[in-house]
Amino acid sequence: MKALFTTQVYENYAWREDGTIGTGPDSYWKAKGGDEYVVLNVNKDQVFEILEKVSLQIERNDDYIQETIVNLQVVEDDYLTDYERDQLEYDGTIQFPAKVIEWQS
Repeated sequence: MKALFTTQVYENYAWREDGTIGTGPDSYWKAKGGDEYVVLNVNKDQVFEILEKVSLQIERNDDYIQETIVNLQVVEDDYLTDYERDQLEYDGTIQFPAKVIEWQS
């Protein structure tokens, strides 16, 4: 089994070219999609322990970017994400697989 983490990324649109943070109606966080990460060789009993540890490697929250885990699934080892399946269907190969996160219990 493997744990599949899906994230949502937001980019800060308040940053100005001079490096300052703006305020007002033109300053906002814009959703920019997300990423998919996998942890290999897991069992369902480890899910919350894995989430605690790998969230420190995945999630980010600073002045520029916010990346947050929005979904966690335990799936079979041969499971392909939607993006991986699309690559196979349209390109015949997976050039951009889900990112593998190393985890030790």
